[in-house]
Amino acid sequence: MVDPATARRLRHCLLFLGLAAAILFARLLPLSTVPPRFPGPDLILCLALVWVMRRPDQVPALVIAMVFLVDDILAMRPPGLWALIVLLGTEFLRGREATLRDLPFAVEWSMAGALILTMMLANWFVLAVFMVPQIGLGPTVLHALATGLAYPLVLAATLAVLRLRGPARGEPDTRGGWR
Repeated sequence: MVDPATARRLRHCLLFLGLAAAILFARLLPLSTVPPRFPGPDLILCLALVWVMRRPDQVPALVIAMVFLVDDILAMRPPGLWALIVLLGTEFLRGREATLRDLPFAVEWSMAGALILTMMLANWFVLAVFMVPQIGLGPTVLHALATGLAYPLVLAATLAVLRLRGPARGEPDTRGGWR
C-alpha cells in the first residue's frame, strides 16, 4: 500500500507534467500566421514558480529541469541554458520556503516578478556574451513583464481549479520535518 502523502506528491507531480505538456502543445499549434506584436507570457515558468512557492515538496528539481529542457528543444533555443537558469531560480525559491510561506500576495508577486526579470536578463546576457543570435533587450524585458503580469492569473487558476494551497503551519512535510 502506498503512503497517502507519497501518492499525493506523485499525483501533483504528474499533474504538473500534464499541464506543462498541454501548454507546450498549445504553444506549438499554428494558431496565427502573423508574428505577434507583443510577446506572450511564459505560462510554464509561471506554473513552476507558483508550484515551487506553494508546494515545493511536490515538484522535484529534476522534473522542472526536464520540462524546461524539453521546452528548450521544442523552442529551438540552446539546449539546457534556460533549463539551468529556471532550475537555479526555482531552487532559490525552494531554499527560502520558510520565509516565503506567510508573505502577503503583493510581496510574493513582486518576488516572483523580480525573479522572472532576473532569469530572463541572465539568459539574454549569456546569449549575448556568446554572440548567439537572439531578440533584442526590449522584447526580452516585455516578455518578462508579460510573464510577471500573468503570474497572478496562473496563481488564481491553480488556487481555484487545482486547489493548490500552501501547507498549513504544523503540517508535516514529505521529508519528515514540520512546517
